Formats: sequence, structure tokens, C-alpha cells
Amino acid sequence: MDKLTKEQRKKNMQAVKSKDSKIEQLLDSHLKAIELDYTKNDSSVYGKPDFVFEKEKIAVFCDSEFWHGKDWENRKNDHKSNTEFWHQKIERNKERDKEVTEELERQGWTVLRFWGKTIMKEPEKCVREILHCLPDEYPKEHTFLKAAEEPADYDSFKNVPFLSRDKTKFTFIDLFAGIGGFRIALQNLGGKCLFSSEWDTDAQKTYKANFGEVPFGDITLEETKSHIPDNFDLLCAGFPCQAFSIAGRRGGFEDTRGTLFFDVAEIIKRKQPRAIFLENVKGLRNHNGGKTLSTILNVLENDLNYFVPEPQIINAKDFGVPQNRERIFIVGFHKDTGIKKFSYPKPKGKKVSFLDIREKSVVDTKYYLSTQYLETLRKHKARHEDKGNGFGYEVISDSGISNAIVVGGMGRERNLVLDDRITDFTPKTKITGGVNREGIRRMTPREWARLQGFPDKFIIPVSDTSAYKQFGNSVAIPAIQATAKAILSQLKV
Repeated sequence: MDKLTKEQRKKNMQAVKSKDSKIEQLLDSHLKAIELDYTKNDSSVYGKPDFVFEKEKIAVFCDSEFWHGKDWENRKNDHKSNTEFWHQKIERNKERDKEVTEELERQGWTVLRFWGKTIMKEPEKCVREILHCLPDEYPKEHTFLKAAEEPADYDSFKNVPFLSRDKTKFTFIDLFAGIGGFRIALQNLGGKCLFSSEWDTDAQKTYKANFGEVPFGDITLEETKSHIPDNFDLLCAGFPCQAFSIAGRRGGFEDTRGTLFFDVAEIIKRKQPRAIFLENVKGLRNHNGGKTLSTILNVLENDLNYFVPEPQIINAKDFGVPQNRERIFIVGFHKDTGIKKFSYPKPKGKKVSFLDIREKSVVDTKYYLSTQYLETLRKHKARHEDKGNGFGYEVISDSGISNAIVVGGMGRERNLVLDDRITDFTPKTKITGGVNREGIRRMTPREWARLQGFPDKFIIPVSDTSAYKQFGNSVAIPAIQATAKAILSQLKV
């Protein structure tokens, strides 16, 4: 078997560009076209990401398939010469990528990694995913951000579990649909979805698998809005929290221009649904000194002619799921309905715990933490405790409830669990130090789904990484359904 000399290997390594590669140049050209604010190859950030959005703490890496070991378990035997050298080199790269990602996430960064071929074939898809994490910087008009086309064929999912039924009691549209949490809740109450929009292609894949259709894409485009029907009862939207440039003291419709709430308000203005149901993060209440929420309420009440009762913070744990997740709900009724009062649903008083949603069978070994990573988490927590901070990992007891699961899959280390049913300690991936013997593991994507109230028949057709992101970005279905039921009661549906 031929072997490369040390000098030949060094020459080959030097021929590989560590920055400004073709894939970086292509992604850079697309990002420049929409005038985003970022830096390249920033050595001040751990791991020296290819693109850094410092203000929003987003790090983007462009990974070539060869050097970063895509499908490594299937492809590592492709090397017919210098096998030992290439195995060691690429496995070191993979381990380094994992360590960089985990360290950045511990520092509070959102990490995005794109394969080179994905950038070359679908640069717009990569830009969309970056924009999805940059709500405040989202550009409004760009020709490449068209309404999403239907992704790959998912005919393998023959039994679509959440098709609408004929017994329609009311109609609704689902904006910023994600993976359909709003839709499940409303269909459970007899609603029929007439339109949905979601631009994230992985979320579209999950939506397609479960509802048999692909949501329309970018809701800021007139092309997308043109598909919204004229008549429907309820508009639902979990729009991003963005600040407004308020000119007047109160803030009105025009002050919201350039934000995604403006597009929601514009649709409400055009279509005049009987009721609206908006969901947002708890922080909206105090966002921008309270001006953001004040402007939203002023627009809904005075510019759009809706009765809007005092928004309320609703906690998922009060509605049957073991998750401490607080979100602000905003309900409104068109003044033509004559509705002038509304009461948000009361907590059910049902005690739930993690054990109620824990996997019934032994969990795959890949979810168990390595001994080295567990030690890193403990040291990290100890450092913060010495400073009087409450940061760090947390193990949720079977009788306890989880912390909020969050968008991007971050927070997994705040929701570790103790599960000693493990029998196979053979690592499924390349790790340092072996699988811990204490039984400490991450929750599975299915457990995250249950924390949000998704039924087990809900299909998860994406990778674990995407699944964590999707469920973290979704809504708690039982809380949505309880509130929607109260809305429909007022509408006499």
C-alpha cells in the first residue's frame, strides 16, 4: 500500500484553503446581497467561525464533506491508501467540531453548520436558516426569498396523521406555522386550516409529513399573501419579538413597518377575521421598555378595530404538560362581533411530572453524556456558582418538571434526566472518556415533543438536531387549545 511522505501530506494540507473557500465565497455573496451585518473568520470567537453575527451571538460554519467527515461511518472505508492517517485526521476534525459547537452553545451562541454541497446547491436555504435566527435584521424584499416550493417527495409517509376532517365548525389560518402546534390544537376543536405559512424548509418537511401539505413560504411577500383566502374565522400567529421605531408617543400601524408584526397586522387589516390569537415570548411584556407591546395593542385596538382584553402570561405546566414554559397570549375580537369581554382559561390543577412523558423503553446510548462532557458541565456550573450565578446544567427528577425547552435546541443541558435503565455502554459516536455510568442523559426528541403536548402519532421525519430546534420553537398545544376553546366559546362556535 502506497504511503504519503510527511512532506507530501504537509503540501496537500497547505493546498486546502482554511478561509475564503468557494463555499464561503458563495454564501458571503448571498449575505452581502441582503446587507446583513457580520464578520468573517473572527478569531476572537471560540473556534473562529466562518461567519459571525456578534450582536445576535450567531456563529456559522461552512463544512466541507471530506474534511469534516459527512456520513463518516459509511464513507471512512473509501480511503484505500494512508487509511490510518486519514482516519485519525478526520476523526480529530469531527471531535473538534463537536467540542467547538458545545463550547459556543455553553457561551450562549447559536451555532449553524452547513455542508459545502448544501451551500453550493441551495445557498438560499442556508440564508433562510440564518435569517430565521435574525428576526430583527430580517430584510423585507429580496427576489430569492420566494414562496417556498415543495421540498422532496415524502410519499413514504403514507399515513398522514393530522388531515382535516369534514366536520368543520370554524376556519382559521396558521401564520409562522412551524411544525403545526397551533393547527393540531385548533383541529382538535373542529377547525379547518385554510392557509399556513412557514419558511424553514426542515419545518416544512415535518409539516408535510403530518398534515399532507407544505406551508407557503415568506409571509412578507405579496406572492405569498395572495394565497390567503378572504373569509376565515380566526387568525393565529406566533410571530417573532421585534422592536419598533416609534415616531409618535403611542405608536401606530406605520410605526411597525419593517417588522413581521406589520405583515400580521396588514393581513388582519385586509381580511378582517372575526378573532385573532397571537403568541409570543414572555419578554414581550417588557420588551423595549414596554413600548413594543403597547404599540401592538394600540394597532390592534385603534387601527384595526379589535377588542383586545389584557394579554396574559400562560404557563404550559398549568395545562397538563410537565414543562415550566411561560408565553404571552394576545386575543382579539373584531368589534363587529359585539364581544366586549373575555376570560383566559384557568389552570387545570392537574399535577404532572417528567415520569408521565418519559420514554417507556430503554433509550439509545447516544443520548447518554460522555464522562468527559459531564465533567466539563460540572466544572462550568461550579465556576458560575462561585460567582453567585445560577447558570449550569440541571438534572430533572422523575417527579419534577422540565425547564422551558427553547428554539435551536439550546437548553438541553438544563433538562438532563437520570435514567439508569441503560444496558449498552458502547459509544455510538466518537466521544472522549466513554459513556457515563450514572445514567445521566439528554431527553429524546420524542420527550421534547411530549413536553409540548404533541401526541405520539406525530411524525418526526428529521434529524435529532432539527427536531430539537423545531419542538423548542413550537407552542405548548394544551395551553393553545384551552385558550382557543375559550375564544370559540365567545364566538358561539
